[in-house]
Amino acid sequence: MRSGPFSASYAEARGKFLEAAGAAGAALSAYEHPERGPDDGPLTTDCAWIGPADARHVLVMVSGTHGVEGYCGSGAQVDWLRRGEAAQLRPGQAALLVHAINPYGFAWRRRVTHENVDLNRNFVDFDQPLPGNPEYAKLAAAVKPADWSEASQAASRRVILDYAKTHGFRAMAQVISGGQYTHPDGVFYGGLGPTWSRRTLEAIMRDLLSRATDIGIIDYHTGLGPEGYAEQIISAHPGTPEHARAQAWHGLAATSHSGGDSVSAAIAGDWLGAAPRRLAHARVTGIALEYGTVDSTRVLDAVRADNWLHAHGDPTSPEARPIKQQIRDAFYIDTDVWRGMVLGQSLIAVRQALAGLSQSGA
Repeated sequence: MRSGPFSASYAEARGKFLEAAGAAGAALSAYEHPERGPDDGPLTTDCAWIGPADARHVLVMVSGTHGVEGYCGSGAQVDWLRRGEAAQLRPGQAALLVHAINPYGFAWRRRVTHENVDLNRNFVDFDQPLPGNPEYAKLAAAVKPADWSEASQAASRRVILDYAKTHGFRAMAQVISGGQYTHPDGVFYGGLGPTWSRRTLEAIMRDLLSRATDIGIIDYHTGLGPEGYAEQIISAHPGTPEHARAQAWHGLAATSHSGGDSVSAAIAGDWLGAAPRRLAHARVTGIALEYGTVDSTRVLDAVRADNWLHAHGDPTSPEARPIKQQIRDAFYIDTDVWRGMVLGQSLIAVRQALAGLSQSGA
């Protein structure tokens, strides 16, 4: 199975990950998803632990938060394992690789979970009032039209562009992608309760990170920014110790989506932002690596098309194939140059995180 570290399907990616993790001597654990893949195969979030079981300083690498973006993150994880980078772990350090935390989205080529929820909008306190986004209602019908004909696409695109002309492109992006909790069949929906993927990630934190005192996290994403460039995005607010530490580890070019200097909209409910509360016994330093792909309008069109397909169409039909190819192409560039940029920048970020963990006394 070896070939390159990247894969053409979730099943292939899982096979390569398990093979590479086994060869690296990792301890493996798995969390079974209740749904099945498009090939009727099982869906699983897999974890590989390398290093002492009682390590206090742990590097965590997570792929597939936004399902289809797992093509990138899985390849980076497999490459890291195959290169033997685990040999760089120092005494007292360990690495935890979480493969496909949203296996449904990875397998079905969707950003969202099987509940149509954006996992990175789902980590909110559902016992409290949910974040508001009243402007989303003005664009909801255009974002998800009832049909996906060329005429409907053109008309809905005009509505979205008119909003951008009136309010500014960044304001439009914030309204659509910042997260909403009122339209379950829409895009960037945060849900009304914890998803399977959120509960699973929280279980992984409890099961595998309860003894850690210092944790560095890298979460892999694609779809925003210049092609191939990996923006290092910090969830913590500027001025906080977490933000300062992440910049000390990864460089002053690291941005903050909450600070307004990132290509990402300010979002509510992202899991990196919630991690310090879930891991209150440890010092947490995390970044998202956001690799650029294609123009943002193409990315949004791909997300909207997939949203329409699963709400009104048949994702297993021949007519679905162009839409599934469209969304994969929006989040994964199938060229050697792009893949090489992914791997090189990932290696740098991982080595930076391990160096940061070492400075904490590992």
